[in-house]
Amino acid sequence: MRKLLLLISAILVGLVFIARLFYLQVYSGSTYDLFEDSAILKEYTYPKRGYVYDRNGKLLVANQPSYDVMVIPREVKPLDSTDLHEFCKLLNITPEAYQRKLTRATNYSPRLPSPFVPQLSKSDYAVLQEKMRKYEGFYIQKRSLRSYQTTIGANVLGDIGEVNRSIIRKQPYYKLGDLIGKQGVEKTYETTLRGVKGIKFIQKDRFNKNIGPYKNGVFDTLPKPGKDITITIDSQLQAYGELLMKNKRGGIVAIEPGSGEILAMVSGPSYNPNLLVGRNRSKNFTKLYRDSIAKPLFDRGLQAMYPPGSPFKTLNALIALQENVVSTADRFTCNMGYRYGNRIMGCHAHKSPVNMNIGIYESCNAYFANVYRRIIDKYDSPAKGMDIWSNHIKSFGLGDFLGNDLSVGQPGKVPSAETYNRGYGKNKWYTTFTISNAIGQGEVLATPIQLANMAAAIGNRGYYYTPHIIKHIEEDTIPAAYTTPKYTTIEKKHFDPVVQGMFDVYNKGTAKMLQVKGIEICGKTGTAENFAIIDSVKTQLTDHSIFVAFAPKDNPKIAIAVFVENGYFGSRFAGRMASLMIEQYIRGEITRPDMENFVLRYSLEHEYEKPYSNAPFGINRQTTLEPIDEDEFQESLRIKAEITKS
Repeated sequence: MRKLLLLISAILVGLVFIARLFYLQVYSGSTYDLFEDSAILKEYTYPKRGYVYDRNGKLLVANQPSYDVMVIPREVKPLDSTDLHEFCKLLNITPEAYQRKLTRATNYSPRLPSPFVPQLSKSDYAVLQEKMRKYEGFYIQKRSLRSYQTTIGANVLGDIGEVNRSIIRKQPYYKLGDLIGKQGVEKTYETTLRGVKGIKFIQKDRFNKNIGPYKNGVFDTLPKPGKDITITIDSQLQAYGELLMKNKRGGIVAIEPGSGEILAMVSGPSYNPNLLVGRNRSKNFTKLYRDSIAKPLFDRGLQAMYPPGSPFKTLNALIALQENVVSTADRFTCNMGYRYGNRIMGCHAHKSPVNMNIGIYESCNAYFANVYRRIIDKYDSPAKGMDIWSNHIKSFGLGDFLGNDLSVGQPGKVPSAETYNRGYGKNKWYTTFTISNAIGQGEVLATPIQLANMAAAIGNRGYYYTPHIIKHIEEDTIPAAYTTPKYTTIEKKHFDPVVQGMFDVYNKGTAKMLQVKGIEICGKTGTAENFAIIDSVKTQLTDHSIFVAFAPKDNPKIAIAVFVENGYFGSRFAGRMASLMIEQYIRGEITRPDMENFVLRYSLEHEYEKPYSNAPFGINRQTTLEPIDEDEFQESLRIKAEITKS
């Protein structure tokens, strides 16, 4: 019996050994991972990040060398006080910061390298490299930082910053200390611009000393540089738009109607993109982020949702023609407004009665209130009419994301029957409940890029291309989504009367003072009510100034939307800025210095301070125009001259 027990025990031990060997050599061996082997040091080589050019071939974003001090915590030897203070002085950190950083790296991984002090300058690196041999566990890794060759387009170009743990979990390609596009083009085209890291595997002996490439470097890879890209922005037009928006808040978006390419995308106030480069990035970003009043990181051209105001009337005119509820000759009376029940929608003084052409160029509220009611009331219920109206509006790209290649955005808002069913109860509302939609107020909200796209669709007589920022990618093609036209629900034949009305806005209507000789501009002024909650009270502030336009009248080369917060009526600031931008793009020069000087000379900063300074607001109007000082005005003219010269 004892012999049998001994035999069984020997057999069991043998089976255990065989099973373990099978696991190690067959099962486990098939999933061996170099990256998990602590005896192999992994050294990454970072590729050149792709350059960014504007549509005319001007270099906007390049690279500059940067050096990271890396640490492998378990290889760090304790430093005496003299060496510690010397090392900290070289890195420009305190001994306390040294310990915090070492603890952070250890918590991440005691055996994997992580950044200790990132983004040293070339001069700092030159001093440090001679003494690195004294500090075991530390080494210097070279990489590239961005070098912005311009001071404009921060919201367009974006920036790069360190990845966080959340990104690393979702995208294992990145390691602690890696850089990734955070905003703008840098974010959208991150995988194109970044390239692919190279890697070297270095064998270590039992004393943790490097003994050469693992298996003679057979698994090593070279870095693949990122691809250069050309974006659609005209940097000269972008610079001019940012100059016009100085001392103001708002957004300007200009689009080439025939392609959907974005020519300019201005957000005011802006900032120098070089602020978010290097070791001061975190400090500067925090400062910009905490500016809750000016909000320079908030891209107003893409993210700000405003009431579209009177430019929206052009869509109601088109829908009315498509639905055959009015003709261009039908007239409505305007007695300084439109009365419904015991309420009145006010209007300004102009001739009456009003047909479609007059309604557009005089921006008559009464005309469009009547038109809107006919659209909704054509059907057997307001709900059905509302949904049909809503679908027409959405076909112009409003009320949803446009599907562009931009890093941020907002969908805007186009109400439907469900919107009012939720608010008033199903079938418990009437057309008059929604009458403000007739003039672009009410429940309608749009972003400047949506309004620019709307103008492009009208200029094209019924279609548009998805607005996009990419023009060319090295060795790649542009996605078909950006080269395929999208058609509105309005037949082409209905656009000519509306285009003529917008043309007459410049010839005899609300923008006749903004004409540019020799350029046929079609536009529409707008004024949007502006309210804020101040001390728990809904308070009316100075209205927003809005303008949309395209030019020339036939086969337009540019469509534009300008939104100036607290700018008052449409032609005061937004209209002037739109006309100047159009002429700058088409002619490359300005023949209306009177308009340019007005925009550059006057600031709206006093308007933005009113909610915080207890200054009087006035009623639906800006009470004063405040000029900037003469030195600042002359500096603006100097910058304008440089833009034109470039």
